[in-house]
Amino acid sequence: MPHPDRPLVPNFLLLILLFFSGFAALVYQVLWVRELGLLFGSTAQAAALTIAIFFTGLAAGGWFWGHRAHQFASSLRGFGWVEIGVAVTALGHFVLVDAYHALYPLLYATVGHSVILDTLAKALIAATLLLPAAFLMGGTLPLMVQHCVRYPDQLARVGTRLYAVNTAGSASGALATGFVLPLVLGFRHTYLLAIGIDFTVGLLAVLLSVFWVGQGKSQAIASNVSQQPLQPDRPPLSQARSPHLSLPLPLIWVTAFSSGFATLGIEVIWTRLFSQVLQNSVYTYALVLSTFLLALSLGATIANALARLPRPAPLLILSGLLLLVSSVTAVSPWLFYHSTDGLSYLGRDLGWGGYLLAIARGAGLVMLLPGIVLGAVLPYLMRLLEADPRQPSERIGRLIAADTTGAILGSLTAGFLLLPTVGAWRSLLLLAGLYLVTLTAIALSRFTVPRLIGAGLAVAMVILLTGINLETLQAVPIGTRASDRVVEVQEGSHATVAVVDAAGGGRAIRVNTYYTLGSSRNLHLEQNQTVVPLMLHPKPDSVFYLGMGTGITAGAALAFPVERVVVCELLPEVVALSQRHFTAWTRGLFEDERVTVYAEDGRNCLSRSGDRYNMIISDLFTPWERGTGNLYTLENYRMAKERLESDGMFVQWVPLYQVSQREFGIIARTMAEVFPQVVLWRGDLAPSRSIVALVGQNQAQPLEPQVIARQGRQLVNHLGVSDRAMTDDDLIALLLRLYVGNITASGLFDDSPLNTDHYPLIEYLAPQTHRQVQTGATRFLVGSERERLYEELRAAVTPEADPYLANLTPTQYGAVAAGYHYSRYAQLSDQGNEVQARSDLEKFQALSPPDAVRNLSPARVLLSR
Repeated sequence: MPHPDRPLVPNFLLLILLFFSGFAALVYQVLWVRELGLLFGSTAQAAALTIAIFFTGLAAGGWFWGHRAHQFASSLRGFGWVEIGVAVTALGHFVLVDAYHALYPLLYATVGHSVILDTLAKALIAATLLLPAAFLMGGTLPLMVQHCVRYPDQLARVGTRLYAVNTAGSASGALATGFVLPLVLGFRHTYLLAIGIDFTVGLLAVLLSVFWVGQGKSQAIASNVSQQPLQPDRPPLSQARSPHLSLPLPLIWVTAFSSGFATLGIEVIWTRLFSQVLQNSVYTYALVLSTFLLALSLGATIANALARLPRPAPLLILSGLLLLVSSVTAVSPWLFYHSTDGLSYLGRDLGWGGYLLAIARGAGLVMLLPGIVLGAVLPYLMRLLEADPRQPSERIGRLIAADTTGAILGSLTAGFLLLPTVGAWRSLLLLAGLYLVTLTAIALSRFTVPRLIGAGLAVAMVILLTGINLETLQAVPIGTRASDRVVEVQEGSHATVAVVDAAGGGRAIRVNTYYTLGSSRNLHLEQNQTVVPLMLHPKPDSVFYLGMGTGITAGAALAFPVERVVVCELLPEVVALSQRHFTAWTRGLFEDERVTVYAEDGRNCLSRSGDRYNMIISDLFTPWERGTGNLYTLENYRMAKERLESDGMFVQWVPLYQVSQREFGIIARTMAEVFPQVVLWRGDLAPSRSIVALVGQNQAQPLEPQVIARQGRQLVNHLGVSDRAMTDDDLIALLLRLYVGNITASGLFDDSPLNTDHYPLIEYLAPQTHRQVQTGATRFLVGSERERLYEELRAAVTPEADPYLANLTPTQYGAVAAGYHYSRYAQLSDQGNEVQARSDLEKFQALSPPDAVRNLSPARVLLSR
């Protein structure tokens, strides 16, 4: 009599359990990658290490539980206990993460000098966090398959259905984590929700197993598809007679391995390609990932339909799938290029809802059909495994292990070998060729004339793919715009980075086509990001830069009598290209012995070191990009404060042309929560688009005007700048015109929410604002919006009442007022309001020293030779 724990096919309740199991698994994965990114740094290597260890746990779990699932009295009960185990082991995250945040700086101090030892330390930490839960997750599908599959010919029909539902749950988890849960619940409570889901799924499975065992001897268990009753005269699964394998088992495992390798490799490259044409926020990433997972789920559904066909032979269908997936992968570069209109920015002028629809449409056009075919290959291998006499769980477990092992190597190879060496377009063709190589191996497994012909055709197609001309795709190289003169492009493991001579003038660094990190055209504005804050500090001996860009900003520090400069830039490609192409403007940044440049995540670089600095300068970061929100959080500011000397200052540069009043208020409020005094300085006196510096002091102290004069005089004397006639009053006025107001004393943003690692408001709100600006629903802080912000600060705390300006003389208060009037003049004049503009210009001239009227940029005055 068959085991009562095996129904013919899964019923609706079991599908729901498996769906939510997949949902929770993707929530864990997304949060683990993020948490370990905060610990190790948001580098491509750290993310790859996290994914590799997670997938290793899945592969090992699939193999282990697949071998043992049939030994359970009830495999459904085993599934339930494994799910409960996932929930329990995941709880250890709350204990271990806090401990590792304290431990890792000590480990780095010990082994950080060695890349191998540092990587090993990271791997051990990640393994203790991820492996236990991932190992248990790897057993969920084999255990459920063991429960649901009763006879050999059910493996493909039942297994593909379970795989499809589980993958659909993963797609939903990725979408919910990207769009809803962190903003509503915060990351900590989102993680607790995933734990609660797993525990509930496990508990329900255990309770259902009691019902199944009790009912199994008295009645048949009907499925949601088949209503055939249980047939007691059928032999047990282990004794059922099966046909011979149509493909040797080793070749099935090789096919599964190759499928996993190519599928994850293609996913990595598609993600990189989409980064060239999207906002690259948490939302766009979630949409692309969810579309890919949905395609895999639909592919498993197609495999389910194919598994039901009595003819043709399974091997012929598998060969057709491999040929088809190779073909759709090979044409995907042209599909991507033309569906994005030659790598044009998707939904450029659309509001939030329209933008998301445009992304969904673009991702669907590029990924859905190829992804469905990709997703059909692995599940269909279950059809070939029906002839294997082993238990269903063992067959599925081995299949998962082979596929996941391939996925690990495929993602690493695509990200760290193929992209940097042959680029995205050619990488897709190589991965398409891998499917043909697999097809060739299958064709040659048994020497028949048709198979030999098929193998020859596959080899011919591989040769054809390697020789395809990609010039039409490379007319506009990835990482550039059509109007650029390309100097050099690097498709690296982190991003696609280009150095270009822009049509408007100046040499610039661009990341992923549409994000400019800096330009020599804005030389003095970028230098101001160093000159303004360093002139405020009496002795800025040591300076740390969180972010580098072109290197122009950090290079300006070398004009001051600094003793140590540390620069951390996330993208190694940016460091390499800056060193090769921007030395004319970086003042010896890469040769000066006082400077150390790290190609590392800046937050991680700062947190793991015990060094202290007089000044920490955080560069301009696009607030809506995925990952940059971590640089505006309460935890980041607290850590930075700990790395400052007692008289130190933390400088957060903010691009007003990329934030609304809401985001600016959140950032200002978050900094004010950490530093006893936060003040606001302009980075320029431009008509509309400006940058500002939020300067947080480790100790609340008033500004010393003579410090400004002394620092300015040192620059004038040391560099031999052209204008030697400037007095101390001129130098002081030069800087004071850039002062805006006192954030702390004003209280303007006291009611704004805090941006934290667990409630990353900037990361989730800024992308929405970015698109809402396009429809006029809100505005960035440019033009009149910027001036309104300045006016509100001035009205809340007048310069004369500002404790930060307590040491100023009446003339120096006039310099502050002069800056206020010039900013208004520039904005009004830009809008064509010449009457009011002239009034403000006259006030500016009256309040400014005669020799200083024409000098508006400190860097232009003090660093010009």
